Amino acid sequence: MQIAVDELEASGIAARAAARRMATLSSAIKNQALRNVADALSARREEVLEANALDRAAAMDNGQTDSTLDRLVLTAERLDALAADVRRVVELPDPVGERFDTRTMDNGLKIEKRRVPLGVIGAIYESRPNVTVDISTLCLKSGNAVILRGGREALHSNKALAGLVKKAVAEAGVPVDAVQFIESTDRALVGRMLQMRDTIDLIIPRGGQELIRRVAEEATMPAITGGIGVCHTYVDKAADLDMALEIVHNAKVQRPSVCNAMDTLIVHSAVATAFLPRLAEKWVGAGVEIRGDRRAMSIIGSVEGLRVVPAQEEDWSTEHLALRAGVRVVDSFEGALDHIETYGSGHSEAIVTEDREAAERFLNVVDASAVMVNVSTRFNDGGEFGLGAEVAVSTNKIHARGPMGLRELTSYKWTVVGTGQVRT
Repeated sequence: MQIAVDELEASGIAARAAARRMATLSSAIKNQALRNVADALSARREEVLEANALDRAAAMDNGQTDSTLDRLVLTAERLDALAADVRRVVELPDPVGERFDTRTMDNGLKIEKRRVPLGVIGAIYESRPNVTVDISTLCLKSGNAVILRGGREALHSNKALAGLVKKAVAEAGVPVDAVQFIESTDRALVGRMLQMRDTIDLIIPRGGQELIRRVAEEATMPAITGGIGVCHTYVDKAADLDMALEIVHNAKVQRPSVCNAMDTLIVHSAVATAFLPRLAEKWVGAGVEIRGDRRAMSIIGSVEGLRVVPAQEEDWSTEHLALRAGVRVVDSFEGALDHIETYGSGHSEAIVTEDREAAERFLNVVDASAVMVNVSTRFNDGGEFGLGAEVAVSTNKIHARGPMGLRELTSYKWTVVGTGQVRT
């Protein structure tokens, strides 16, 4: 254990030194580094897939859930998509050095803000090997160094990807120590990492509630401790039901294991009888289990092949991460708002309605990182928002909220230029 701690602390020192150099790297060097990463994801595809196969086999032997397996799996298509995301980051403006809020005071002082990197980002994540690339590339483009600590279940995949990234960026002239990968999966290292405030400027956890809670309680540096997604879609009495059917189905089924998938459907009683049986028929083929309130269950009735279970109180506050959804019928717009306020996690909330006044009120009143009208909650994502990728979806309200891209990995400093002024 002591050897692992020593290596972690040495990684922190190396990352801090690299961060000082990263802050002044040109956009051209950083962009070339990212092009190298994208090219390497294609050139070394088989190596990465072989590593991922080892992790997948171990996960199946250990009886991991379907949602964990889905987040763990890499395919040729997913690697291609990952490479495409990296290339999109290349095309984005470099935020570092941006000058804004410039003003000249009455005494002649020229004052402005300049955008600067945060420094060293610590990333602690579970299951998702794509995070290794997403966070590395966004940190590099925004001039930050990064320390990556993935989970045991994705060790081979993360190691292969981190090695690929380190080699690719070094070939472009980026400090090789700007990307640090912690190979030890000893859970005690997480606790030590959360104490390294002298070397780590921001901690970003990506994982389940246990990890998020631990980081919130133990981190000695700023941390992005949101991200749990208990997401709702409300089908209003003025909804286009054909549109609602497609939106709700996509929000639950397209990729149920991720944080922006819908967890609870709320339906206005005026359209519930017309809408819910149609949805039930559609969900039979997808294998969705419904956790319904009494009214929803009475409307849905018995549909062959559909599993319908009476909802328990804890179902409303559960991030299912599976083909399972709560369904509740309400009598008013206010009833939907009350449910979301009571059980929502501040991640992604959507309304389906043709009533412009109701849509605008929903946008103004609902408190979440992304509030949506007539669209699937699955769109709350850095790539879909034009950020290229994301390091996390933050449900915090300070520093960053929603998908965190390049700009959210920077801060600013005031610069003051004078001609000899002194304060009297």
